[in-house]
Amino acid sequence: MNMFPGAAREWMGTATAVFLDALDRLTDHDLDAPTTLPGWTRRHVVAHVHFNACALGRLASWAATGTEQRMYASPDQRTAEIGAGAARPAAELRRLVRDSAAGLAAALDALTPDAWQATVITAQGRTVAATEIPWMRAREVAVHAVDLDAGVGFADLPAELTAALLVDVIGKRAAAGEGPALAGWLTGRTAEAPRLGPWL
Repeated sequence: MNMFPGAAREWMGTATAVFLDALDRLTDHDLDAPTTLPGWTRRHVVAHVHFNACALGRLASWAATGTEQRMYASPDQRTAEIGAGAARPAAELRRLVRDSAAGLAAALDALTPDAWQATVITAQGRTVAATEIPWMRAREVAVHAVDLDAGVGFADLPAELTAALLVDVIGKRAAAGEGPALAGWLTGRTAEAPRLGPWL
């Protein structure tokens, strides 16, 4: 979804604000509550959003400098970061997620037109232009704002962002072989929602 300098960058800012506002409505004690994500508390969600900004910042640096910087050195790095981050004091975790969001926004705003066209590699191994980075971030903060369960639902997000999210999700599920079952349900040809695998 190559959208620089258009909608995806704007959605990233909007979704980040929604996420941070939702976080502000939660007390430190609230952060210990579990979420619908297996094994994750709200602390894990916040830690993930923080480290996601750091990881996408590495892609922005790669695009800017030409020096390869992967999002994560290994899948284990991502898991370890989230676990360690979730154990940090709540005040520190709140500060980190704000600072990393601001840092990523600044790094993207500093990219030149040539840097935006540079190719980078996502955590899933896809080679994409740097123009994909704002959408990757918008998607993360939008969905995880809902995961915080602090009064935010998909209806609270910009309608255009939600529509783009649906296109993204359906495309990925179709590529994973889930398209026929999903099409049958979405078109009302089957009454029961299909059992789906993980999205990302």
